[in-house]
Amino acid sequence: MNPTPSPGTGAPALSRRTFMMSTAAGAAGAAGTGLASAHEAAATPAPPRIDTRVVINGQPHALQLEPRASLLDVLREQLGLTGAKKGCDHGQCGACTVHLDGRRVASCLTLGVKADGCAVTTIEGIAAPDGTLHPMQQAFVDHDALQCGYCTPGQVMAAIACVREDHATSEAQIREYMSGNLCRCGAYAGILEAIRDAAERMEGRRHA
Repeated sequence: MNPTPSPGTGAPALSRRTFMMSTAAGAAGAAGTGLASAHEAAATPAPPRIDTRVVINGQPHALQLEPRASLLDVLREQLGLTGAKKGCDHGQCGACTVHLDGRRVASCLTLGVKADGCAVTTIEGIAAPDGTLHPMQQAFVDHDALQCGYCTPGQVMAAIACVREDHATSEAQIREYMSGNLCRCGAYAGILEAIRDAAERMEGRRHA
């Protein structure tokens, strides 16, 4: 059956059969393209893993890491150390703060392979072997310096570094050097008091 010309144009009208056939052909072409892309992706070799040796919370680890894996993902997904939290994943919230050779870093922006030969400390590794809380952890409890607790591990790790860096000598200084750690619950007043309290305890323990 010939298609009926469209009124006033002389062009054949699009029949239902023609529409269905053209749609099916288009879908088949798209599916073929998708399958080809999938085969190409499967054929692309995975990047070689890199041997990485790192001491985490006092325990040596020999790891094979993808070159682009972040330290945060290595800690959470390979080692089960989920204390460091994935907040923004762009180094802007501080929830993933850990210590690398004693220096605080955003682990979401730090490549895991960059920790080769280094010592990493996470929130899981700061309490005493007998379970006694670190003075900063205890101060956060004593001053109710948390609400939901999601940012707390990063806050504690950054606060310890803040004291060790000698940047906790005034309220203004604490606010400045803790500004990279965000608390969406707004527990900043308690965090400030906790740091001031813990700074005295840590200083006393240092000179004991």
